Amino acid sequence: MQFGRLRRVGMLATLLALTFVSPALATPALVIDADSGQVLYQREATDNWYPASLTKLMTTYVALSAVRDGRVTLDTPFVMSERAASMAPSKMGFRPGTEVTLDNALKMLMVKSPNDIAVMIAEGVSGSVENFADEMNATAVKLGLKESHFVNPNGLPDDRQVTSARDMAMLGRALYKDFPEEAGLFGIGALQLGNRYIPTHNGLIGRYPGADGMKTGFTCAAGFNLVASATHGGRRLIVVVLGAPTARERTAMAIALFERGFGQGGGLAGLFGGGGSGLGLVDNLPSPGIGPAPDMRSQVCSRRGRAALLAADEEDMRAAEPQPVASAGRGGLARGLTAAANPTDPVLMAAAPAPHFDPVPVFVGPKPGWTGPVAKAKTEPFAAPESASAYAASPDKQESGEPGQAASAPLALQGAVKGAKLGSLRASHARFVKKREAKPIEAEAKPIKKIAAVARPRKPLAHPAAEKQSR
Repeated sequence: MQFGRLRRVGMLATLLALTFVSPALATPALVIDADSGQVLYQREATDNWYPASLTKLMTTYVALSAVRDGRVTLDTPFVMSERAASMAPSKMGFRPGTEVTLDNALKMLMVKSPNDIAVMIAEGVSGSVENFADEMNATAVKLGLKESHFVNPNGLPDDRQVTSARDMAMLGRALYKDFPEEAGLFGIGALQLGNRYIPTHNGLIGRYPGADGMKTGFTCAAGFNLVASATHGGRRLIVVVLGAPTARERTAMAIALFERGFGQGGGLAGLFGGGGSGLGLVDNLPSPGIGPAPDMRSQVCSRRGRAALLAADEEDMRAAEPQPVASAGRGGLARGLTAAANPTDPVLMAAAPAPHFDPVPVFVGPKPGWTGPVAKAKTEPFAAPESASAYAASPDKQESGEPGQAASAPLALQGAVKGAKLGSLRASHARFVKKREAKPIEAEAKPIKKIAAVARPRKPLAHPAAEKQSR
């Protein structure tokens, strides 16, 4: 037994060395108590970093704020624009003109992490991506985020879009605190769209006991990012891991941090570098302000093909044959842990077979009987750009094509799906952010522009799943 414990400690020490010990390769990590905001552990927590799809937590916060303010409702249909449909993967692939309720769109955003849906939400709430980015930055100021600046709602590569582990932990905490009724949104295990089963990218859900949310992110420049929450005995912790080299290591690092935070790590605590207890509140960590983020491309993507990177991003949910895990409620939360995982070993937990969840159904189209307004982008000429790819090994060596895109929606919904074209990373956002390039990063919040939804009479529609589509 002692040998087994030493072996597990040795495995964890090897895993964590790259992130927590080596100064040259150290990447940010943070553990906080969600209720008090007390920092339990931190390593480079205020360093600027590319958020990748962690951006979508802010997109969700702004969208839920618009619901709270009465600008839209969760049942409001949002319309897919040409601009939104042109986004690079990950995406749903719906054709321009497709309508999706905000409730369904937010579920897709948290589980599948589609970049087209993020832009659709931004345009429906604020009229344009640029206006929505202004709202994101105003919200960042209101929440006290000090290292974050946003220019798009999905986290596709842009050197100006940065954040920090501290800011992401504060944002996660604010989502739970300000919108407690939507907490289940961040812990959905899988979606069912027509005949397609769509699992979460969050490798902790169903593997680590008590894991109940939030969001993953990945680009070559950012590495594998994660904001995660877990609850033990009524106490919720939030963990942030940025820049992990693989999805599986990201999961194992987060599990190890939760073990430390919940006081279950025993002899594992000494393996961590960085600060320990008595670090004060997360709001009060010294801030360097907004600045450039390091590029992790050489450590994460330089020797991997695009297909390998796509597989790596899905690695957590394809580790082995799925094992049934009971789930319930809007979030489809797993109520058990795969038997193959040893509950004291982060490495084995992260490599355990992927659980199978009872999926939460999502739909395309307005809610049956909806006669209210729809939310969509302001009408303006649009020229489809060449799309940025999160998986580019370098700006000059981006692979083309979109393997598997035809399967991104069920056959019954093929009329709403189209392919997307990958292009040059350097030209990705040239048109979208043209009028913002001359703007300096502003420290003060701008007045939020309220964009009225576009009213359109609608006849009641028959829908075979009318009862199932309600919230």
